[in-house]
Amino acid sequence: MSLFLREAVHFASNSGFVRGQSAAIESLNSVVEGIAGTNVPVLLIGESGTGKEVYCRMIHRLSKSHDMPLKRVSCRGVELAELAALKSDLRDRREGCNGRAGTLFLDDIDELDLENQKILLSILPDGQADEDNSDSLRIIASASKNLEKEIEAGRFRKELYFRISGVCLRLPPLRDRKEDIHVFMEHFLAKHSAELGRETVVLGEKEKQFLITHEWPGNVRELGNLARRIALLGDSRKVIEELDATPKQEAGRREEPQSSSLKVAARTASRRAERDLIAKALERTHWNRKRAAKELQISYKSLLYKIKQTGLEEKHKERGVT
Repeated sequence: MSLFLREAVHFASNSGFVRGQSAAIESLNSVVEGIAGTNVPVLLIGESGTGKEVYCRMIHRLSKSHDMPLKRVSCRGVELAELAALKSDLRDRREGCNGRAGTLFLDDIDELDLENQKILLSILPDGQADEDNSDSLRIIASASKNLEKEIEAGRFRKELYFRISGVCLRLPPLRDRKEDIHVFMEHFLAKHSAELGRETVVLGEKEKQFLITHEWPGNVRELGNLARRIALLGDSRKVIEELDATPKQEAGRREEPQSSSLKVAARTASRRAERDLIAKALERTHWNRKRAAKELQISYKSLLYKIKQTGLEEKHKERGVT
């Protein structure tokens, strides 16, 4: 690993996502180093919690336009007015800053409907003539779904896919890089313990073994949230026992159909885990949404969307709590 990449990894590693010793993550970081200095558009593919935004920021920091703005646009629930504003913003960027435009991060681009995809396609620069021009706008997009299959199903425009996927980087789920789990946990425990002003909790062998066998549907984000709770309560055994009991309770209540694919099962488990994490954060903060968003390390707007999407808002209203 070069000194330049090592410094970028160190800068991004406060989140923990780019740390690790697995061959998968070392290979990914090596590719990032190779393409970051160009202006080729990058598509980041990965499950929720694998660190797509962290890698976007790392690529931007390694780029020749690292001193220019990085603009993030969430494509989840985006409105036409927001796309119109984006068009105006991109025009201003091209005309100002001596032609240097920085990086545009299109987060969750797979959540755009076909009409908005068409509008976005008309807004984005062609990119073909500018791939080696570090002064032009760098496009980085992220997706959780397999866009090739989305194209086959008629849910994603092929032209837009080609526009954003100059290089496609697939971020491995945590279950496929288990040799990194203890590295992550040590990092997160030390980080959150320091933030709380407490001694770092040391895990026992039984608890370490559970971390290896757990499937981690929420990936590194789920592990980071677990470490925060351990640091907060100062009791790793109790927290891990609660996590261990959750899938057993689910399995007892509901049996997945035999015809269900592993991808569908993993997606369902990931959504359940995400809903549980949000619900617990809201309970801990007495439904202070801004504090909960900060604790979950997501934007306030994203939390509001997820609360509505998961039905937690209606459940909260039914309880008569304001």
